[in-house]
Amino acid sequence: MDSMNLLAPLVFVIVALVAGAILKYALKRTVLPYTVGLFAFGLLFGLLDRMGLYGDGSIFQAAVEFAGHIDPDLILYLFLPILIFDAAYELDAHIFRKTLTNATLLSVPGMVVAMFLTGLLMMGVSLFAPQYAQWNWTHALMFGALISATDPVAVVALLKELGVSKRFSTLVDAESMLNDGTGIVLFMLFFGTFTAAGGVDAPVMDFVYVVLGGILLGVIFGWLCLWFITRGHNDPLLQNSAILTSAYLTFFLAQSYMDVSGVIALVGYGLVIAYYGRPRIAPQVNRFMEEFWELATYMANTLIFILVGVVIALQVEASWLDFAILVLVYIGINLVRMAMIALFYPIMKRSGYGLSKREALILCWGGLRGALGLTLALMVSSALPIPEPVRRQVLFLTAGIVTLTLTVNATTIGWLLRRLGLTRVSSAKTYLNYTIHKQLCDNTERYLAELKQNEALQAADWTKVSAFLPTPIPAPEGTVAVQDLVADIRLRILDKERRRYWQLYEKGIISSDSLRRLLMGVEELYDSDGKRPLCERAKLLELPRLPLYLRWRKQSREVLYRWVDRHHATKFVAVYDVARGLLHAQRTSMTLLDELEASGAFGDEDLRKLEGLRSEVRWNIDESEAIMDRIAKHYPSSHRLAITQKTVRMLLSNERATVTQMLHEGLMTPDELQSITEDITKRYKNSTLSRLQRKNG
Repeated sequence: MDSMNLLAPLVFVIVALVAGAILKYALKRTVLPYTVGLFAFGLLFGLLDRMGLYGDGSIFQAAVEFAGHIDPDLILYLFLPILIFDAAYELDAHIFRKTLTNATLLSVPGMVVAMFLTGLLMMGVSLFAPQYAQWNWTHALMFGALISATDPVAVVALLKELGVSKRFSTLVDAESMLNDGTGIVLFMLFFGTFTAAGGVDAPVMDFVYVVLGGILLGVIFGWLCLWFITRGHNDPLLQNSAILTSAYLTFFLAQSYMDVSGVIALVGYGLVIAYYGRPRIAPQVNRFMEEFWELATYMANTLIFILVGVVIALQVEASWLDFAILVLVYIGINLVRMAMIALFYPIMKRSGYGLSKREALILCWGGLRGALGLTLALMVSSALPIPEPVRRQVLFLTAGIVTLTLTVNATTIGWLLRRLGLTRVSSAKTYLNYTIHKQLCDNTERYLAELKQNEALQAADWTKVSAFLPTPIPAPEGTVAVQDLVADIRLRILDKERRRYWQLYEKGIISSDSLRRLLMGVEELYDSDGKRPLCERAKLLELPRLPLYLRWRKQSREVLYRWVDRHHATKFVAVYDVARGLLHAQRTSMTLLDELEASGAFGDEDLRKLEGLRSEVRWNIDESEAIMDRIAKHYPSSHRLAITQKTVRMLLSNERATVTQMLHEGLMTPDELQSITEDITKRYKNSTLSRLQRKNG
């Protein structure tokens, strides 16, 4: 029996991952979200044990019992660091910054409003339901605090599957993660009155401490982790191990020792790693990180949703009247969330990217509850000072709300998104997709014609080969507004630019700081949905101004140029680097416009608009070249440093790519690659501008 208890966690993990793989494949072509399928399997897995179908003493019974009576803290400490860090790591920092006001409104005052309204609802239930007569305002507000926080695990997992717009998904992600801090503070304010910890004497100050302390701790650990991994070996395994360990350490210290929000600390940690870490980490390590965290998140999601289902199946006890009250409370909390969002909607529709009425409706219906609320309810169920009926009812209601939001809200939100047109592809995008697909078909047919001329292939059955050509898609019906078409092309150009900047960084042509500035310029244009011209980013190319105290000196302009060149070289090198990156990207954008024009799918009016886009791209090219020429003419020392630094980076990046290729070809062992890579990294650090300046004397 002891050996079975030891193996029970392993058996549960194996069964859960196997079931997850089967469900992932089976649900791929259905409308049922993968996470809902996992939750349903967990319920079934637990109910079969509750009906005694596994047999006493079997390994499956031990596995289910382990999962069904798992310590709630284990759910928090084992799974949340992976899931929250991955969600924060994938947040777009620019979009997050613009949605922060709306997310804060929902997660701070919105949580307080929802808690009081839910508490009022429960006190109303206690007036007409005799079995709820022992509820008081402390119990009601405690329940309101734990059930009002949308669960980051459930929400983040669902949005990834539905593929909603990045702006809206970032708002929902940010709200679900930030309101954890508010929810835990409000929950402990009332739950603490029943425990040895006592209540919270100053809730406002405690909330400020929990949130700001969490952010500060996460940012500090993020920078410490970056400091370590950028000075250690350039080894993907080592760097990912450091990032993973730091994520767990951040959460553990925040929750257990610092008494601040672990989730908010992980958000701060993840944003630092994503925004400042990606450009500082080697490209091959970034690719490895993406694959590693995708796998880790998939496994954590699989286990946690099955765990939630098993816990509910084994621990919940209720009568038919309890189920009737559950339906009433479920309807009530959805109305409460709707009222809360309606209260702040006048502010939210004007803040950041704004919020449309259709998006507000999705925000109401997408307030899923999951493992976080259930974990807090399990804490309540084990608090003996709370009356036993109240403990049982809190656990039942929380489990029921989790079940209903995952089985009703989560399964219908996709339909609601389509019904409201939030996933509808615009006519311009459809037309542009048709144009690109037509170009692909034409290129493939031309290549087939070339193959038919190859003497070595004359014996091929060309009828069968032709069957493998791509299937043409019909031309879209109706007309397309030219301005919509231009806006969509601008967005595609910006997408191409973003990828091009990362390629330039990987090749050493631009620095990490220039990469960040160029990406920010792309994101600012992206905010306008393609309605702003591509040339509206002049701030990227602004040269440093002459200091005020020099403008009054009676010396020739050449003397002043030399003085500024000598003392402000860093600024000029940065501008030169940005201009070079912008120039490379704009030439790539011009190639894209050439390809679109050559497709033959555009009319005369469309071609005239394409020429307008060419003018925008050409303006960027001319401005970049003018800035580079001006620096080369007036600030020769800065120009020389910029070219030198670029050349060194390109040399070392090429060496790194060469040794990686030699490893793939079997000409080098992994140990040899590591030692050479460490040497390259050491030399790369010496390519910083300050060191090059010192070497130049």
